[in-house]
Amino acid sequence: MTDGVRSLTRRDFFRLAAVAGPASVVAACGWDGGAVLEPKLKAFSRINDWVGENILFSPKRMAKEFAVSARTVMQNFPTYSITYNRTGSFPAPDNLRDWSLEVGGLVRNPMRLSLQALETLPSLSYTVKHHCVEGWTAVGTWTGVPLSTVAALVDPKPESRYLRFDSFDSLYYNGWDLASAMHPQTILAYAYNDRPLMMSRGAPLRLYSPVKLGYKLTKYLTTMTFTEDRPGGYWEDQGYPWFGGV
Repeated sequence: MTDGVRSLTRRDFFRLAAVAGPASVVAACGWDGGAVLEPKLKAFSRINDWVGENILFSPKRMAKEFAVSARTVMQNFPTYSITYNRTGSFPAPDNLRDWSLEVGGLVRNPMRLSLQALETLPSLSYTVKHHCVEGWTAVGTWTGVPLSTVAALVDPKPESRYLRFDSFDSLYYNGWDLASAMHPQTILAYAYNDRPLMMSRGAPLRLYSPVKLGYKLTKYLTTMTFTEDRPGGYWEDQGYPWFGGV
């Protein structure tokens, strides 16, 4: 073994968690640490992201699936929306009939896809556990188009490394690394528990994957943009971990 170079051990992972963990916890509580601690917390968060993206994530690791009978009662599966928090009403596009998903950026074949067009593509359905950064979990069934299927249609350019997802929920947005977006269980979901998405669940289309925390699963999608530079995010810009893996 070359001097000064070694593999990460299990003890190393615990040490990293001890350092990076506080950034996630403090950010989730809505405090950035003030002018003194903020730079250190952001540095810890970057460590979290690097470990998650480069060491812990595996494109072959599948999240556990459950029987339909294990679904959480809908009333006990919380919903969340920035717009709802501000106004008491869930967001809606100006004209739902004219809604479409714009897919562009660093791609060779940019396109707009209506909900009907998305529903004609090969679909994937699974019953999985949803993980919220606040600590609660719930089980639900989600159905949609594998994101990799849409990516194949638009043909990303070689320099594309990330994806930005925008919504009509008070300009909510966030970014993903391309590997996570191409995970076999990452979908553009249009149904929940065998029914079309309701506005409270992110209709007409939302991003879903059981390998990410809930705040990464952008609802009310409007655009999906392939980029070379890493996008930020509504919560990520406030200190939440960018990678957000489970």
